[in-house]
Amino acid sequence: MSQDGVDLQTSLGYLLKEASSALRTAMEEVLRPLGMNVTRYACLELLAQRPGLSNSDLARGAFVTRQSMNVLLQALEREGYVTRPAQAPVGKILPTQLTPLGQAALKEATAAVRSVELRMLTDLTPTDQSAAFRILQSMIHSLRTP
Repeated sequence: MSQDGVDLQTSLGYLLKEASSALRTAMEEVLRPLGMNVTRYACLELLAQRPGLSNSDLARGAFVTRQSMNVLLQALEREGYVTRPAQAPVGKILPTQLTPLGQAALKEATAAVRSVELRMLTDLTPTDQSAAFRILQSMIHSLRTP
């Protein structure tokens, strides 16, 4: 390590990125047999929890660009997982809704993703889980505060 470098063995940021990568890989593995990926799952989950979200809101929630989300929404609409009105009821926003097919697919995907999260938390006590949650929230807050 150079004097100005980051020691990857002790860097919390690097460890957090590694954990994030391991989580995404594990989620992709359980979603793949269901014909899904993490972004598709995130989109459906967001719509289930907040029906009518705009393309921009979905993109932010799924950590992708608006263009990528628009392509995904078009595919989900063609496949029958979501519906969007032909014209925006107000302004330019086309509120997206899950169809019964989308709800069924999401139910299966949620169970798979939940199994990954439970596996990730296996060695943590409820107290450890609460502490980790608070610490991660604090890190996010600190990074988002100018």
